[in-house]
Formats: sequence, C-alpha cells, structure tokens
Amino acid sequence: MDISAHLRSSKALLDLSGAAQVKGVWMGSTTLPCTYTPSEGFTQQTLTWSMERDLSTSTIFRRDSSGDHILLSRFRNRVSVPKSSPGDASLHITDLEIPDSGHYTCQVIWRSENYSLVTKEVTTMVKVAKVAVTKPVIVAGELGLAVPVGAKASLTCVAQGSPPITYRWFRAVPGRSGQLLGSEAELVWNSLQPSNVGMYYCEVQNRVNTGIVQRSDAVELTVRDLPVTTDAHRPATDLPEAAVTSENAVGYPETDETTQSSQRTHLYLIILIAVLGGAVVFLVIFAIACTRKPKNESIYEVAFHSTADVITLDTDVEVPVRCRKEKINSETEVSYENITMICNNYESTTDNSYESICLNKNAESETLVNAMESEYKVQNFQ
Repeated sequence: MDISAHLRSSKALLDLSGAAQVKGVWMGSTTLPCTYTPSEGFTQQTLTWSMERDLSTSTIFRRDSSGDHILLSRFRNRVSVPKSSPGDASLHITDLEIPDSGHYTCQVIWRSENYSLVTKEVTTMVKVAKVAVTKPVIVAGELGLAVPVGAKASLTCVAQGSPPITYRWFRAVPGRSGQLLGSEAELVWNSLQPSNVGMYYCEVQNRVNTGIVQRSDAVELTVRDLPVTTDAHRPATDLPEAAVTSENAVGYPETDETTQSSQRTHLYLIILIAVLGGAVVFLVIFAIACTRKPKNESIYEVAFHSTADVITLDTDVEVPVRCRKEKINSETEVSYENITMICNNYESTTDNSYESICLNKNAESETLVNAMESEYKVQNFQ
C-alpha cells in the first residue's frame, strides 16, 4: 500500500462523531459529544470549540501543546474537556444559561509522520430552555417499604426540571393537612420504630411557573418485627453471637463482662501501687536507721610507746593537753603495754569536770608507768 492510500485510510478513521442537536435545561448541565478513533501515525495537534450566535462566531476553548485555554470569559469555570481519554474531545458545560443556546463546532487538527495536517470538524446545535419541574416519584431505600424494626430506612423524592428544585416531605394525617417533616430530597430514619409507620408524600417546585407545586403519590411505610430464631433453626455462621439490647432489635453485644474485667484490672493496679509505696517507705526508714550514729560510742585512746604515742579520737572535740602522755626512750628499747583511757559521756560534762577526770586518769597512768620502770631497773641490776 502506498503512502497516499495509507493517508486516505487514516483520514477515514479520523472522522469525528457528534450529535446534531442537544437540549439543555436552564441552570443544569450538558455534554456536547465529539469523538474519534485514534490512528497510528497521527498525533492530535490542536482542538478548538467555537460558538456561533447571532451571526457571530467566538472561540470558547482551545487545546494545544501549551495546554488548555478558555478564551471566552463567560464560560470560565463552566466548560471542560477530558484529558485522560484519547479520542474524546467532548465539551462539558455546567450552569447553563439561556444565552448559551447556539451552534457549537468541534474542530480537531492532526499531524502525520510526514508533517502533513488533517483537519476535521463537527457542529452541534444547543437549545437551552427553562423546564418546569415534573411530578415527583418516591423511591424507597434498599430495604423497601417494609423495614425491620431498628433498621435504617430512607425515602427519596425524584423530579426533573430546571434547578434549583425545592423539596418538602409530609406525613399524611387523617382529616388534617400533612405534617411537615423535612426540606431535603431524601428522608432518612437511622432506627425505624413502630411509631414511624404511616403514609408519606413529597412536594417539589422550581423557578419555572412559580406558584405551581407538584405532589407525588403517597406511599405507605411499614415496620416488621425481626424473626425469632431458636437454637435448632439458627443458621450456621462464623460470626460471634451477639446479644440484643433493649434499645433496638438490630443487636449489639452486651458490655457487662467487659465492664467487670475492667474493674478487676483497676483493682489490681491499685493493690500493686499500694505495695510498691509501702516498700519504698520501709527502705527509706531502714536507710535512715542505718546511717544514724549513737552519741555514747565516742572513745578516746591514749597509747604509750617507745616513740611518740598517738591519740585516736572518734570526734572532733579537742582533748586537754594534760590527758596526753608522751615518753621517748632512745637509749633502750622498753616495751610498754598500751594503756587505754576512756572518757565516757564527755559531751554532757563541763570543761572543769572533764579536765579533772582526765587528770585523775593521768595520775593513775603515771603511777603505773613508774612502777614498770622500777621493775625494769631491778631486773637490769640483777
């Protein structure tokens, strides 16, 4: 197949598909179709949407290598073209106005591998009109109009027409006007009860033909009890069995066992904290008792040696000089027995009494030393 034949075949595949006419609803939205089948060897180079009205043509939208551009200010934030769907160049318009009526042209230009250009376009006429709201229809939820007690139920009011559409829900009351329940398109019960049984209807209205209200046919909502199952006829299931509370019949697990387990856990924690606190207090008291030093254990020792004797004190109280005895004998080696002088309760006595006690002890020590020297001399003389 030569190049010209290939181009003719590709051009046939690149034909645009659209709609001759599209009706739009005032304040609604609509889509103007413009599609083609992508062909190998051809790349979309530009896409433009233009509008012709009152013998004047204006470009609304343009897509090229630099991106998307909305060129008519009154269409900004109202028009869009799909980006992720190759071959789909449809124009989506929201918030339709009456002046949006006109002829819209979709034009696509492709570039081939040999840099030749192929141009195709399709035109669609758009007519925007204000549409009065239609008679609404009530659509029941998933469970229908006979709903188990305690289950969630809903009724939806569906109507067509130019937005905005206002909704009102009523419950029929015999001999009187209906009871107003809500102003949304959907009426919902989170937990249906027997007191909700009754006849319901909705009313709709829009800005077209103001004052005209459309009413739906009434529907009857009923509540049915859940079937009572016995152990013999209970269906097998892998789910855990749940107790049914008194609030509704849907079934929620009771929490008595969980509450008791939580209370026991709190009690164990309190006991553990009390035991640890008692142990800490006991250790503190024991440490204080071990580090405390009795006052009556202070001992003074006076040792007599052949060299300078040493006085050892357990406290910082200065011992009077007369309590110390020094004896130095460098010529002979004399071995004396250590004499220990203990001055007890010195902290509670006055300085005078303390000195007298120490002098008495000192006199006794000198007498003992003199006796030992005499004995030593007698032995040497013999």
